[in-house]
Amino acid sequence: MIDAINSSLFTPIGSDGLIGIYLILNGLKVTLIVTFFAMIMGSVLGVATTLMKMSSKWYFSWPANLYVSVIRGTPVVVQLVILYFIVLASLDVDKITAAIIAFGLNSGAYISEIIRAGIQAVDKGQMEAARSLGLSHWSTMKEVILPQAIKNILPSLGNEFIVLLKETAVIGFIGGVDLMRAGEIIRSRTFEDSVPLFTCAIIYLLLTYIFTFMLSRFETRLKQSD
Repeated sequence: MIDAINSSLFTPIGSDGLIGIYLILNGLKVTLIVTFFAMIMGSVLGVATTLMKMSSKWYFSWPANLYVSVIRGTPVVVQLVILYFIVLASLDVDKITAAIIAFGLNSGAYISEIIRAGIQAVDKGQMEAARSLGLSHWSTMKEVILPQAIKNILPSLGNEFIVLLKETAVIGFIGGVDLMRAGEIIRSRTFEDSVPLFTCAIIYLLLTYIFTFMLSRFETRLKQSD
């Protein structure tokens, strides 16, 4: 086992002098970058889509409902491949940017449903009271409803972030070298399956644990401030 670890991670694995552990770390960096920026994009899209879906005007609600239905009804890997090889093919967009856009669009649809459920969990009397005081619908949503909904949706948003982190393992379908793809490259060069694959699995597990722990601490602080 020691020899397998050394040959897979700490010695050159090809004529180009590539060392496995450096490839793993670079893949981890790509995974974290894509996850972080896709989550930001997804959050912005999620809020906008929720407000559009809850609008009484059909030209806002209909496109939002269509977007959510299409994204939730197709696999993320299909969306990634279509976006990179068809939609963005003529724009010369790099793989990381394409992945951020694809995962951001995917996450936005799910975050929209999370936010919608959180908003609907807020007592309807809050909206009625704010409107009776003269606040507009938009002001009521921004100043009264959304701040209360955030505490309801935080656990689900944390779960969405963790799901997004693991979903980025399909970036290799467009040639991006993320954490999982780095493991596959090492495996293909060394013909050693266990070390690179278990290394990737352990890193994903550690990241998931760390983010879950941070989220739980944040939720605890929010409850203490109530």
